[in-house]
Amino acid sequence: MTDQPNDNKAPVSNHLTYADAGVDIDAGNALVNAIKPIVKSTTRPGSDTDIGGFGGLFDLKGAGFKDPVLVAANDGVGTKLKIAIETGKHDTVGIDLVAMCVNDLVVQGAEPLFFLDYFATGKLEVEDATNVVAGIAEGCRQANCALIGGETAEMPGMYAEKDYDLAGFAVGAAERGTLLPTGVSEGDVLIGLASSGVHSNGFSLVRRILEANDLGFADPAPFAEGKTIGEALLEPTRIYVRPILAAIRETGAIKALAHITGGGFPENIPRVLPDELAAHLDLAAITPPAVFGWLQKLGGVANPEMLRTFNCGIGMILVAEDDKVDDLMAVLSSAGETPMRLGSLKARDGDAVIYDSMINFGV
Repeated sequence: MTDQPNDNKAPVSNHLTYADAGVDIDAGNALVNAIKPIVKSTTRPGSDTDIGGFGGLFDLKGAGFKDPVLVAANDGVGTKLKIAIETGKHDTVGIDLVAMCVNDLVVQGAEPLFFLDYFATGKLEVEDATNVVAGIAEGCRQANCALIGGETAEMPGMYAEKDYDLAGFAVGAAERGTLLPTGVSEGDVLIGLASSGVHSNGFSLVRRILEANDLGFADPAPFAEGKTIGEALLEPTRIYVRPILAAIRETGAIKALAHITGGGFPENIPRVLPDELAAHLDLAAITPPAVFGWLQKLGGVANPEMLRTFNCGIGMILVAEDDKVDDLMAVLSSAGETPMRLGSLKARDGDAVIYDSMINFGV
């Protein structure tokens, strides 16, 4: 039996273009032109922020380094992006992207130098992408690092049209012999720096809690007067670079730092401790942002799960010498931080993190 032609099958054009396949090169060029002045605003010593070449350049000598060790980090924003996409508010997630990378650099005592981003979407909307990049540039200015390049990928079929994903890549440097952690010992004090809210971890649980309670991002936020839930949850991750670098340079007191991200206290603090030491935390000293108590109550989330999923009001932990704590806290306070003494390091006999008291979430 011979095959019969399928008369219902439309003929393929002999003049297909990339745009016919869903990729708009002109939109990509328009985005580059739109973001050039935004990128230029992140210039710092050592950088040349003209974009459009095949690679970004950075001059370590021009940045003032003599014998530098480079430190690199990359990260994303996670499902917090779903809130930005669904609310149409795209101007802050770029700050989150930078924060998640540069906060990981400064915990090693490194000064962030430059940043590159990756933006992938199903259909490139120039205005939305420009707002995302504007947020990235704002994060770079806060961290004093240059946005020296990036990549925009339009991938129809891989992402739904309005969906996008972000990845960030940051490089910093420290003079040889100054990297952290160093010299951590029994009796050292733990100091916490306040977070701005949920930051950029735990949003899959956040969204599940909202769904279970039939709440949407446009509903009023009981924990943030005058804001919707979406607006309040999009509060960007704090960038701790400038105050921490100032404290390192002015006091010499900081021995280690832990960025409190996914995994919370029990997963992140042990990463910077010797095996023989445990962190004893007085969590009652923390007054967490109201969003955490609201989430715990709505989701019935137990304290241990809160502590290993969210930052619970503390975005950064510092380990410092006891006799230098007063000077350290004074420098941090003058830089606009609200440092909290949260405990100390003791000989380990069991878990690496011990809760001597618990946070009052107000539930």
